[in-house]
Amino acid sequence: MKIDDIQEPDYEVVKIMNVGFVDPYAVEGMLVLRADDDKEFHMRAFSGEVARHISSFIEENPNSVPTIYKMVEEISEENELVLVKVKIYESGEVLRANLYFTGKKDLVLRNYRASDGLALATFYKIPILIRKNLLKEKMEA
Repeated sequence: MKIDDIQEPDYEVVKIMNVGFVDPYAVEGMLVLRADDDKEFHMRAFSGEVARHISSFIEENPNSVPTIYKMVEEISEENELVLVKVKIYESGEVLRANLYFTGKKDLVLRNYRASDGLALATFYKIPILIRKNLLKEKMEA
């Protein structure tokens, strides 16, 4: 698939609605992704550190950008690339992410940790897409 191709029908654009921790020690992160039709995906089993980064990016705290994300930014700038979307999908028992860059040329980085993909998408304020089959009806409290 090319970067500018029409969106595949099996993916849905989502937004991060909540970010937090599963445990009282903030070791394991969790978040809720929600589509426009209110269907949700609850994600957990990723580092609390990444959850803190996602929260700080949502709050637009520019002083908290970790070096690994700065490295992606510098490499992108040096190669005249811009991250334009992140796709989340299942690969076996784990969630993975494809990162879509455009610029001088199109580049897709495949099979990265979904949590890092979400952090980068939040940092750059770009679309997050998730496979529709992962979305479930919103749970009522």
